[in-house]
Amino acid sequence: MDRAPRPSAGRGPARGTGRDNRTPQRTTHRDDPPTGRRAAGAGRPSHPLVTSYTWRQTPMAPAVPTAMERPHFIGIGGAGMSGIAKILARRGAAVAGSDAKESPVAGALRELGATVHIGHAAGHLADDASCVVVSSAIRADNPELVRAAELSVPVVHRSDALASLMTGLRAIAVAGTHGKTTTTSMLAVALGALGLDPSYAIGGDLAGPGSNAHHGDGDIFVAEADESDRSFQKYAPEVAIVLNVELDHHANYASMDEIYESFEIFAGRIVPGGTLVIAADQPGAVELTSRLRERTELRIVTYGESEGADVRVQRVTPNGLTSEVAVVLDGRPLTFTVSVPGRHYAHNAVAALAAGAALGIPVDELATALGAYTGVGRRLQLKGEAGGVQVIDSYAHHPTEMTADLEAMRAAAADSRLLVVFQPHLFSRTQELGTEMGQALALADASLVLDIYPAREDPVPGVTSELIITAARAAGADVTPAHAMREVPETVAGMAKPGDLVLTMGAGDVTDLGPLILDRLSDPARPSS
Repeated sequence: MDRAPRPSAGRGPARGTGRDNRTPQRTTHRDDPPTGRRAAGAGRPSHPLVTSYTWRQTPMAPAVPTAMERPHFIGIGGAGMSGIAKILARRGAAVAGSDAKESPVAGALRELGATVHIGHAAGHLADDASCVVVSSAIRADNPELVRAAELSVPVVHRSDALASLMTGLRAIAVAGTHGKTTTTSMLAVALGALGLDPSYAIGGDLAGPGSNAHHGDGDIFVAEADESDRSFQKYAPEVAIVLNVELDHHANYASMDEIYESFEIFAGRIVPGGTLVIAADQPGAVELTSRLRERTELRIVTYGESEGADVRVQRVTPNGLTSEVAVVLDGRPLTFTVSVPGRHYAHNAVAALAAGAALGIPVDELATALGAYTGVGRRLQLKGEAGGVQVIDSYAHHPTEMTADLEAMRAAAADSRLLVVFQPHLFSRTQELGTEMGQALALADASLVLDIYPAREDPVPGVTSELIITAARAAGADVTPAHAMREVPETVAGMAKPGDLVLTMGAGDVTDLGPLILDRLSDPARPSS
């Protein structure tokens, strides 16, 4: 959990007032990433893919951008919004905001000194607010947004606020249809383990630091870059990662050409001398690479199992809930461990390794530091075990993500059964990809499919979870509709046997079912199978 800003007395100039060549005393806080010594050899090239890296602990960045001194966040409890609010509070801003309901996130922000209102009302917006921060999910008729217009308070998109926080820092922006949160988290933890204390903003809670954001003393800022609303085009990173490129977010993108165009603009924002790290195996990423090489002199580093990849993945060896990864980077073999299961997560770690190399961080030490990553909330997160049954939570909501997580869990389950509780996310996504979602569920031994979680969307006539159920059954899957969410824990407890794995899957509130399922599994009155 983040604390109040650290005092700067005795440490030279306050953060952002200028470069200070002295090395301040480090103070470890419980919200900090795992720490360690500074990377040996930093400051000299250690590899042809590695540029010179000079670590500095007091970066030349403004303490708080002028327009962000008294920000008001509408939807402050959201994963992206709360992270920015935390960093601003740690930098000394007078943060305020509102959210639909009380949450641990709201409590954590209050501990940082933020004012958090529950519910949305015009009176929540202070007359002296310097700006109102919104995400694309905020509707135009929100009373606080209406009040901002009446008071002529500037309205700032979340992405612009995040971009302002990166100013003056060496930014790594992680983009792609899938895997952004995991890869961003891996970088944050690994760089922290090397003592580089990066700032970061992530779309999930780290299992280690326990926070989705951190205000660090180092000169690196790692950020998850969201393509869903094109907001990732606001950033100007030194290193950008593109993990994959697929058609998603159908309300904003009508075709793959629109997706490619959006990613090309993102890549075009990389600063001169910067690097694009991009997958060599995924078809959409390969096409994007081809387009970029035709139109730009951008430095591109590819990674993957393809023979021509700059960072070549030779082998991914599963070992229970971990994987051993063997790569070749410019002719040098390297083996390291990833503490989460699944080939896709191993590839995420290789992308993180390539990005760190592009900044000049010694790859041997970075590879070892990646082993400090133990997972991020909702990304195959073990919620607990009861009655001999493990319950795991997955954020997967696109067919590609679903297939990757289900294959990883299928391998982990071995001869045991894999039971899935899936909640479709968005009517538009279900309308376009419902068939593929159903086909992915064929990897499970049995599945319950909940009603569609609407999030920001209104219902679409004829679009229900039945589209997924029909496709799943056609693929040979054992699927049961579950319209009453409150009955699911009892249903799962009745299905599960000792040794089974239960996977709750989706981007909505299906995650809330994990603890409830565990409660039912641990009930002494539950019949033993």
